[in-house]
Amino acid sequence: MAHESILAVDDEEDILELLRYNLSREGCRVTAATTGEEAVRLALSLLPDLILLDLLLPGMDGLEVCRRLKADARTRSIPLIMLTAKGEEADIVAGLELGADDYITKPFSPRVLLARIRTVLRRRTAEVPADNTPLKYKDLSINPGRHEVLLAGQPLDLTVTEFQLLHLLAQRPGWVFTRSQMVQVVHGGDFAVTERSVDVHIVGLRKKLGAFGKFLETVRGIGYRLKD
Repeated sequence: MAHESILAVDDEEDILELLRYNLSREGCRVTAATTGEEAVRLALSLLPDLILLDLLLPGMDGLEVCRRLKADARTRSIPLIMLTAKGEEADIVAGLELGADDYITKPFSPRVLLARIRTVLRRRTAEVPADNTPLKYKDLSINPGRHEVLLAGQPLDLTVTEFQLLHLLAQRPGWVFTRSQMVQVVHGGDFAVTERSVDVHIVGLRKKLGAFGKFLETVRGIGYRLKD
């Protein structure tokens, strides 16, 4: 992570100081913002390598900041991790649907935070998977090389994690993947995350699939599959 530029957005100075201390020790360059408006301005001017964004901000909240940054071509591809004291599923899903790459609930462990940041940055710079063969599943067309999913010919706007989960399931329709297997494939073995995170991503994926989401089945006590 050395020399990475990170924009930390939080209205609590003690949180910002914690982020500055731990990220600077890793060699990162940290810029802080305390309001949503300031976050948008700095993101557009600095174009950081990653953004850490609190949801509860004075004025423009974190969800609106995320919405604006993901709508702008200059900042759309910047990885964004949400830091939030709001751990309810609806808040997490809302953030992921807007394009956040991950979320971390407060209070958080600095070691876990650093592991999650490394993983998100690694995903951004990862090589294109060796198997870029387009997949067809019912009305879904998945093109890994283009990172594109079409449903009945219409493109779906998926996050990186949603795309990876759908691609994994579509490779073997009818096969049940456990949550643990899905975490391993999507994030790698060193990703500090609970299996509940997979459930949250699946909820967001189903919503984007609309009526087609009925083919994405929950196998109680085990995991998920696409109907064969």
